[in-house]
Amino acid sequence: MNDRQKQILDIINSKGEIHLNKLSELFPGYSVMTLRRDLIYLESKGLLVRIHGGAVSKTGLSRDGEEDAYSMRIKEHRDAKIVIANKAVSYVEKGRSIYFDAGTTVMQLAKTLQDDNFTIITSAVNTALELVKHPKVSVILPGGNVNSNTLSCSGPTSLIGLSQMNIDLAFMSASGFSFERGFTVSNMNECELKKTVIKKANKVFVLMDTSKFNKDLAFTFAYLEDVDVLICEDNIPEEIRRTILEKNIVLL
Repeated sequence: MNDRQKQILDIINSKGEIHLNKLSELFPGYSVMTLRRDLIYLESKGLLVRIHGGAVSKTGLSRDGEEDAYSMRIKEHRDAKIVIANKAVSYVEKGRSIYFDAGTTVMQLAKTLQDDNFTIITSAVNTALELVKHPKVSVILPGGNVNSNTLSCSGPTSLIGLSQMNIDLAFMSASGFSFERGFTVSNMNECELKKTVIKKANKVFVLMDTSKFNKDLAFTFAYLEDVDVLICEDNIPEEIRRTILEKNIVLL
């Protein structure tokens, strides 16, 4: 950790949270991209939790009834997540082996799903708990190490479990996307899990709100050509929409 990153962490811990535009004012000699990379690095070390446009202190999370990192993330862009889940739910088919990725948008899909004879594999502890509310839904949790920020299981145990499973349809999430870097996340173990799922799946859906566009995180798990269907809310910039369609990706 360099001196600038230490200063950023001290500021966030003292204030509780900070936005990138404020960091730019405090560190005028550095670009927004550099400051964003600092936040990505600090999150990778478990020192803070990034939110849209900034970060919050991890020292203040999950104490005395305060919201944890996941609870804060699920509130972001809630309307967009509902739109995306409503689009995606009709593609969840009975009689297929289905994977639900971790992430707040896929969690919204789990909440939208009706009680029926679905077989769903998921790496997300909270999504599994949501799905088992439906008696007819068969839920499989491969296991692994739980990430407190995403409530996702990943690591070697997860990969071993997934190696024994067939996946027809995969409903994936991403923390960032750009045409150059593809679909990205900040955690290496989760990246490897996502790569494994995508390789095994016959059809891949990515559920992602447009706030994630032009945002790069540390680890790429897929590119556009690895995806069959991209599901977003309805306000996709026309230039981005045109480029996606030119790649022969179904855009919903």
